[in-house]
Amino acid sequence: MTNVRVACVIPALNAAPTLAALVRGLRAALPSPYVIVVDDGSSDGTHHVACGVADAPVRFRRNRGKGAALRTGFGIALEERADIVVTADADGQHDPRFAPDLVNALQSADLAIGARTRTGSPMPLGRRLTNRLSAAAVARCIRQPVDDAQSGFRALSRRVVANVKPRGDRYEFETQLLILAARAGYRMTFVPIPTVYASVVPSQFRPVRDSARIIGTLWRFGIGAER
Repeated sequence: MTNVRVACVIPALNAAPTLAALVRGLRAALPSPYVIVVDDGSSDGTHHVACGVADAPVRFRRNRGKGAALRTGFGIALEERADIVVTADADGQHDPRFAPDLVNALQSADLAIGARTRTGSPMPLGRRLTNRLSAAAVARCIRQPVDDAQSGFRALSRRVVANVKPRGDRYEFETQLLILAARAGYRMTFVPIPTVYASVVPSQFRPVRDSARIIGTLWRFGIGAER
């Protein structure tokens, strides 16, 4: 896609070792992206790195959650008149070379999600199972196939960013966004991306607490509402 303004929103928590490489990769892959890094209360040098590589470094003094970071980044992207917003996690598990594939997918969709390969991938078994189950649950909620409901590597049209308003502050934000966007009639597509789990920065996903939040979202928006 040409003549579009792309903003990259990166929620970051204790990601000082990997953040700069991600931003460099996104700048190499995309035409002049406006990079927004939201430091979600890190205790390392994440904010210092962000100040050196981002167009808009933002810092939360305390941890508020991935959803809160994304919401703040989306607000800045809209103020900067972005046509497309690309989201990527700062922990090194998203290959920025695939960002153009997500952006180009918006020629026929409003929301493009990077779908990670589960079979034969380095994704831990527990995460593979929760990923598969969450995809099936979201698919039931929105009554259409879902390849990956938990991927944070996405491209969103300005319409989706401006009009879809999830309320969660943590990982459930991304699940709510998929459900609300689909129910509002926005077109969704999935783009194959590699599964990377060799990051020096551990995932900030807390299996028990964050899974419970996601399950609560699924119950409230779909499965429970059917009872």
